[in-house]
Amino acid sequence: MQKINMSKFINPHFSRVYPTVLDFLRWKLGFCKSSKEELHPPSHFSYPAEAPHFIDHSSYGVWIGHSSFLIASQNIHFLTDPVWSSHCSPIPIPVFKRKREPPTPLTNLPRIDAVFISHNHYDHLDAKTILKLHELDPDIQWIVPKQLSSWFYKRKIYNVIELGWWESFNDLRFRVTAVPAQHFSGRTLWDKNKTHWNGYVVEVGHKKFYFVGDTGYNTHDFKEIGNRWEAMDLSLIPIGVYVPKTFMAPVHISPYEAVQIHEDVHSRLSIGMHWKTFYLSEESFERPPYDLYLAMKEKKLPFNSFLPLDIGCYFNW
Repeated sequence: MQKINMSKFINPHFSRVYPTVLDFLRWKLGFCKSSKEELHPPSHFSYPAEAPHFIDHSSYGVWIGHSSFLIASQNIHFLTDPVWSSHCSPIPIPVFKRKREPPTPLTNLPRIDAVFISHNHYDHLDAKTILKLHELDPDIQWIVPKQLSSWFYKRKIYNVIELGWWESFNDLRFRVTAVPAQHFSGRTLWDKNKTHWNGYVVEVGHKKFYFVGDTGYNTHDFKEIGNRWEAMDLSLIPIGVYVPKTFMAPVHISPYEAVQIHEDVHSRLSIGMHWKTFYLSEESFERPPYDLYLAMKEKKLPFNSFLPLDIGCYFNW
């Protein structure tokens, strides 16, 4: 974890602050496109692995959409980046409208023990959802990146733990460690990178899962995570929002890089996230599973070890 100065965080393995307004304009004016990125999956394509059968409630997960998961083990329940709102924006702009609804209302969730927030972008930190969760249970433990707790305090939510990279919080029932991600933060034009961004490794009994958060790829952080933990029982890895690559690559991974993270951290089961919910980039919703298939085929990995599930799908881990 490094800062440019006392008020802004940076990515230690990426040489400049990114993205800038100029980078964004270059993308929207069409300067980042390439003909190769116009690839469309074959019309008959389906990912060559079935969704896992849901057997019991001992250790399970369900994809809510985008980067939101309900994960459970030993009757402890976690949420990642919960977003139930209809738009991932401060006002309901049509382009940020949700394309797939959450599979269940917040009121139908089991009692939530802890929520992990990766960073403060609107598609990951949703005020309406968080205020409703707090109303339903004020005892929820919130785990957030450095400098983000004040956002919660302003909303009278005080059960908040800030973690910097490689720092851990030990509950009597679980242990969570913040791990590096390569991304950025900001909810306005004036607060860029003033709060940090995390991934999280959560250990519950003999089980552990890895919530990657939003990230670009580098050859340092994920291999280090893989070195510190022998293997991940479950990894929640982004596979969407990666076209055009010229704009997205520093801060978002493609399915090819997602598979590299899957290998770096020795994941026994990985589930694709950050797709099929909000349309935030230029690849179609059908493309991430196809690119994931091509990457897994190229590396000769078992397809059932990294799955692009449907929203609402339950799985054991």
